[in-house]
Amino acid sequence: MFIIAGLGNPGRQYQDNRHNIGFMAVDAIARANSFGPWSKKFKSEIAEGSIGTEKALLMKPQTFMNVSGEAVGEAMRFYKLGPADIIVLHDELDLPAAKVRVKVGGGHGGHNGLKSIDAHCGRDYKRVRLGIGHPGDKDRVHGHVLGDFHKVDHEWLDPLLEDIGRYADLMLSGDGSQFMNKLAPASQSPAPKAEKAAPKGQSHIRQARGSKPAIEPTGPMAAMLKKLMGKE
Repeated sequence: MFIIAGLGNPGRQYQDNRHNIGFMAVDAIARANSFGPWSKKFKSEIAEGSIGTEKALLMKPQTFMNVSGEAVGEAMRFYKLGPADIIVLHDELDLPAAKVRVKVGGGHGGHNGLKSIDAHCGRDYKRVRLGIGHPGDKDRVHGHVLGDFHKVDHEWLDPLLEDIGRYADLMLSGDGSQFMNKLAPASQSPAPKAEKAAPKGQSHIRQARGSKPAIEPTGPMAAMLKKLMGKE
């Protein structure tokens, strides 16, 4: 049996935040694999079902991100499982948007949800790191993480979540390389322009919209200026 925990914050006001991509991912797994209805247990919303031949418990801790480990640890002890039976899906600032990487163990990298799980479950669990990009300035990290995905982000986010659900069986075994190779092309291609570090003085969201092409001036005055500047 596996525990698959998506990290996020509970409540309608947070549901579309970049920080809640872990919740979105386990929702996609539940839809793609015909899990049972969501219920409440272990300080979480949980759904039970199977992925391939493996039984799995999906979790969305309702304790808020910073104490996610309380919920995951409680479930781990109830089912007498170990860290190797836990998979955590979470947002990752240090990966460009749409990139996905899988690793076992390691540090928390400043992610408070992982820090809490480390404390309650140990560190040797599998982490599925879902890139949300970095705003380019540490002073804007808080607003970026707790900001909603922009409309343009759904061009890569929706197919990626769909593939996470479709290929969840490959996430359970091995080092994750087969799982990563099956994900939407956006997860392996260069980072979308929307998520590159924004130039100083320009918002991350504005950069995602892209620069508008310059408009060629027209009219009598423009024609006169062209003639004077030798552009005719």
